Amino acid sequence: MVILTQTDTTVGFLSQDETELQKIKSRPSTKPFIKVYKNFKALEFRTPKSQHKILRRAKKTTFIVKNLAFRVAPDKLSSQLLRDTQWNYSTSANEPNKKYARDFCEQKADIIIQDKDGLFETEASRLFKINRKKIRRIR
Repeated sequence: MVILTQTDTTVGFLSQDETELQKIKSRPSTKPFIKVYKNFKALEFRTPKSQHKILRRAKKTTFIVKNLAFRVAPDKLSSQLLRDTQWNYSTSANEPNKKYARDFCEQKADIIIQDKDGLFETEASRLFKINRKKIRRIR
């Protein structure tokens, strides 16, 4: 199941099935997707203790730890479907190397969740690679 919704950063496709997103985005299976968690308790791995303060205070930021990309973003929409899942793979809702086009996204999504403001494209999240000693901005 692929969901089209407004994420904390931009319009995105969400799914717990990585292969569905790979088909939509025409992406090789070697290139991973960002995993978006509801909260820090849902994280399935440990983060460097020395970076906890940075991780918890960050807004609209994706982190890469040991080649795993993740972001913690509480749901803004009051959708039961989004509340029931602890995490989803996420990618921007657009064709590869193109801008957001609503008709393309509606064809690819199984479910569309939006509020009164609709769906709109904004900036992508900031991207940092972190380890115990340093943090490096990638995007």
